[in-house]
Amino acid sequence: MAGKRRFGRVRQLPSGRWQARYHGPDQMDHPAPTTFATKTDANRWLSLKEAEIVSGDWLNPDAGQVSFKDYAEAWVNERPDLRLTTVTRYDVLLRKHLVPTFGKSEVGKILDPHVRRWRKQLLDSGIGPVTVAKAYRLLKAIFNTAVQDGLIKRNPCNIKGAGSEHSPERPVLDIKEVFTLADAIDERFRALVLLATFANLRWGEAVALRRKDLDLKAGTVRVERTLVEVSGRPFHFGPPKTEAGVRTLPIPAIVLPHMREHVRKFAEDGPDGLIFVGEKGALLRRANFRRNWLRALDRAGLKDIRFHDLRHTGNTLAAIAGATLPELKERMGHSSDRAAMIYLHATDDRHREIADLLSTMAKTALRKAGKKRSGTQRARGR
Repeated sequence: MAGKRRFGRVRQLPSGRWQARYHGPDQMDHPAPTTFATKTDANRWLSLKEAEIVSGDWLNPDAGQVSFKDYAEAWVNERPDLRLTTVTRYDVLLRKHLVPTFGKSEVGKILDPHVRRWRKQLLDSGIGPVTVAKAYRLLKAIFNTAVQDGLIKRNPCNIKGAGSEHSPERPVLDIKEVFTLADAIDERFRALVLLATFANLRWGEAVALRRKDLDLKAGTVRVERTLVEVSGRPFHFGPPKTEAGVRTLPIPAIVLPHMREHVRKFAEDGPDGLIFVGEKGALLRRANFRRNWLRALDRAGLKDIRFHDLRHTGNTLAAIAGATLPELKERMGHSSDRAAMIYLHATDDRHREIADLLSTMAKTALRKAGKKRSGTQRARGR
């Protein structure tokens, strides 16, 4: 038994349930994903579909049938401007944390509860919160594009704060510890420790420096490239992470003598010669440097310090010295405020400096005011 209506069609099946169908904007016939207990329910569903078409909110129900694995892989491949390190990170996150759960599912059938259960299972299995946050951000970005492509109506990633990383606070060395570490490491790496700290350099930026990037007369270092290290692929030099990463930084005067001595003893010849090389004169690799680093930490009496903590230390010292937000961003090579704001947090030492400065200002102001008091005021003061 079929029922006629202005939009769509309904008919009763031999089972007694009702089926609904309609002709979509794509000129194709689309059945409801389920049958209905009553004719009224089937007609109500068709009315909702008609409203979606009229308002422009209609989505082709067949569009979201692509598997998440195929769509996610295409999502990465369609972004030619991604750095190789970013592509590698996405590949790992997809392979280890996203595809095992969502790979065979249709994009249009992944819902909010599925995402919540997936995230909880990762955390319960011992996956680090930072890794889970990165995987969640990637998943959310993929679904944002799926919304734009008209595959789904809304993004199922709606867990508040799930994409935020809460890494433990990294240690900050004081200036004495930095120089103690520099003295403890092999001589050919002493200047590397000092420059990475006081010029706020990343590992890849430091080991990519050439003679022509240093101006020891002006006391500056120019950052124009970085060493890209991706597991299983050849090392190569590429541009910094962002356009803001290309920058010229002053070298503190206390570091310049160490840089001059290092260039004279260890740097490669010629303007394109590398400033920092390995013990055998080859490209300095992180894995080879690590042995020297660990020995130096032991000699200096320091524990759980990573090379990147030197940059963290330099950023913190610059903030304590009074660097403004724009100055910190320029030193760090960041285009956004978020990373630089981390280093503008107050420290106990900075609080003490501010308190001492306020005390000095108050004493000076009171002393000047005392000179202008009348004889009666001075008498009362006595």
